Amino acid sequence: MSSLARRQPARGRLALSGVVLSLILLAIGALAPLMTTTKLFIFSNTISLATGIQQLFQQGHWLLGLIVFGFSLVFPIFKAGMLVVLWQTETSDIRGFQRRLHWLAATGKWSMLDVFVVALLLVSVKLGALASVEVHYGLYAFAASVLLSMLVTSLTLQAAKRASDSAA
Repeated sequence: MSSLARRQPARGRLALSGVVLSLILLAIGALAPLMTTTKLFIFSNTISLATGIQQLFQQGHWLLGLIVFGFSLVFPIFKAGMLVVLWQTETSDIRGFQRRLHWLAATGKWSMLDVFVVALLLVSVKLGALASVEVHYGLYAFAASVLLSMLVTSLTLQAAKRASDSAA
């Protein structure tokens, strides 16, 4: 047997391109401004994912900072690595391939948690008439990264299913 990328080269190129684009969008989403909050029409604060995590650590919210850092940055990078590994490794080691596939399927269930974290951040700073939130392109880049990662994961799981069906 061979790797998924050799068995399905067009899908493999599409998936690997999607992973790269997803990581680029993740970097933009992490560093670019996500939102600006304005309180009482006077005080404003522009927040990126990176500065938000930094502020959580500086304010002593270590657990929350670690959760946001893990699910918003580490987890998507780990998932991207798993996608690349699945497309590039030989499928002849059925046990190892199935184990990696299981891990990918398990990580797919957590994909929207990072978007949920940002949505909670948006809701938590909205204080009705006292404050307003202006969304910036970083939030859109971050959300696009998550959605693209989900699409590539789905494509990979379909390709793996095709490969196992044709092997049977």
